[in-house]
Formats: sequence, C-alpha cells, structure tokens
Amino acid sequence: MKTFKKPLSPEEEKYYLARYKEGDIEARNLLIEHNLRLVAHVAKKYQAPEQDTDDLISIGIIGLIKAVMTFDSEKNNRLATYAARCIENELLMMFRSRKKLTREVSMYEKIGVDQEGRELRLMDVLESEPVDILGNLELQKNIFLLYSCMKDVLSDRELLVICDRYGLYGRQEKTQREIASELGISRSYVSRLEKKALEKLREALGERSAKHTGTEYEKR
Repeated sequence: MKTFKKPLSPEEEKYYLARYKEGDIEARNLLIEHNLRLVAHVAKKYQAPEQDTDDLISIGIIGLIKAVMTFDSEKNNRLATYAARCIENELLMMFRSRKKLTREVSMYEKIGVDQEGRELRLMDVLESEPVDILGNLELQKNIFLLYSCMKDVLSDRELLVICDRYGLYGRQEKTQREIASELGISRSYVSRLEKKALEKLREALGERSAKHTGTEYEKR
C-alpha cells in the first residue's frame, strides 16, 4: 500500500511557495511530495475495475506538477484547491483521449461477412488502402517505449513542455509561446527545454528499443 507524506500546514505551504518562486527546486519537490495524497484522493473518484490505479496516479501527478509550477498565491487561497482542479483536468483529458482511441479501435470490429463468406470489418468498408498490420504493431511498441522513457528521463518541466507541445495524454497541442506564457518563462527557454527533452528521449528510446529487440531475439 502506498504511503504519502502529510499535507503541509498553511504556514509551511506559504513558506515553500515563496522559496520556489525564488528558484528553490527542492522547495518545489517538497510541495509536490506533500500533495501526493491529494492526487490519490482525486484519482480514487475515477477508479474503476478496468482502470489501473498507478496509471491514474501517474496522470494525476502531471496535473499536480503543473499546479505547483503555475500556482499564483495572489489569485488562489490554497494550493490544494487549485491543484485538485489541475489533477482532475489531467484525468479528464486522459479519459477523453482513451475514448477517442476506443472509437478508432472499434473500426476493427466484425460487422458481417462478404459474398465469399469472409469476415468483414468496418475498416474494410471505409478504407481503400491496405492496412499495414506489422507497421501498426511496430508503432504501438514505439509509443509504449516512448511513454515509459518520458517518465524516467525527463525532468518535471521537460515533461510538461513535451506533453503540451505534442498534445500527449489528451492535451491540446500548444505553441512554444503559449507554453511560455502559461509557465511564466521565456519562449527561448521553452525551446531549449523542448530540444533537450527530445535529445534525451531520442537517446533513451534508442537504448530501450535495442534492448527490447535483443530480448525478443533471445526468446527465439
């Protein structure tokens, strides 16, 4: 069972928020760590038999990180109230993204048979181009590797920039200028963060892809 640190007192929260505003990264980490219980609480509302709790919490943490990075004490009373909305927004975006994917996958469902008795699917009627099944499988594998790399090799800010830039986890794609305005940093800094993050992902994806291929070869 996961254990989470107790929430900070209003005084402690105010102190660490001020420290983070001055550039103290450790203060930011403490604010995130002491609000993980909130992530679990919000995620619990969306828990279902088919949902993986760890996945929900991982998505929720992205919302929490974003909340800590964008929280304005002059506009909001408590971080927890603001963070709860950010966490919930991330989860809802993820569900909308999965719903869209489900609709796409449903195109593979059987809808009948053709004149020769062969199974007929919706995509057979709608698509004129042949489907590259092996290519699709390879794409899905690379997507899985990419998402696992993101959580392991990117910093919190790099992860936010990449998710916003490329519309990951159900987000809407944003320009570097829009992200800069949202996070309160310069556009050139966003550009550097994006470039550094892509380099990290490219290197990590290459290593994991090679490792995965080697593992598959050993199984043969």
